[in-house]
Amino acid sequence: MTTAAETGHPALSRRRELGATSARSLLLTVLGEFVLPRAEPVWTQVLIDVLAQLGVEPKSARQAMARTGAEGLLTSDRAGRRVRWSLSEQGRRLLTDGAARIYGFGAATPRWDGRWLVLLVSVPESRRQLRHRLRTRLAWAGLGSPAPGMWLSPDPRKQDEVADVIADLELTEVTSSFVGPFGAIGSERQVVAQAWDLAEVEASYTEFLDTFADADPADPADVLAHQIHLVHAWRRFPFLDPQLPGELLPDQWAGTRAAALFAELHARWNCDAQQRWRGLMGAAD
Repeated sequence: MTTAAETGHPALSRRRELGATSARSLLLTVLGEFVLPRAEPVWTQVLIDVLAQLGVEPKSARQAMARTGAEGLLTSDRAGRRVRWSLSEQGRRLLTDGAARIYGFGAATPRWDGRWLVLLVSVPESRRQLRHRLRTRLAWAGLGSPAPGMWLSPDPRKQDEVADVIADLELTEVTSSFVGPFGAIGSERQVVAQAWDLAEVEASYTEFLDTFADADPADPADVLAHQIHLVHAWRRFPFLDPQLPGELLPDQWAGTRAAALFAELHARWNCDAQQRWRGLMGAAD
């Protein structure tokens, strides 16, 4: 697979691929941005052409489609020798949930009432796979872990979401939860530092800002590629950033500026990117 630097996007070349972008991961971004909003199938060649603009070789693009189809997220049908793809019900649900997190992430949050959700979960060290699944899903929900077996969030409204995770993993009998204000011993900032690596999160936001602050695509094809890279880079932040209240964040938090830039660029590029996609779809029919 070639890199963004080799596809002629100077602003994008600085990002070091933001974590070794895979063909399948880019495909999911394309599907969520352009296929999900429409109830129409997309030809294989359209996806190959779009992914090629992002530095993905045709062979890798085809493999990504096949793998995504095998996972049940896409269905395919033939028209002569050509193949077209549609989102399955499972794929639509997955991408709809992802879109809600991606596009809603970074929006202003209600004023914090000072309460915490604290979760105590007992999972033996020997059950490493279960511990990994728990850690992944609670981190995706925005919880941090300041000590083994302890998870917390300054957003008690997540209690129902967390309860669903615990029930799904069959850990209800070994889990307890508490909701309330911080006590007189210790400091909230110290707990935050133990539960989340905010320096690493802020460094990722700074990299995002450096990558896209000066991005200025020149033509519709370039706008389409930049829009995909923009969404693809942003979609990881709901997992990285617990979206803590301002009272618990460092001063001049880079995430605030990054969220504003994402919203501004996505709105600026969206019309031209969608028009370019419609043109590719029309040309393929």
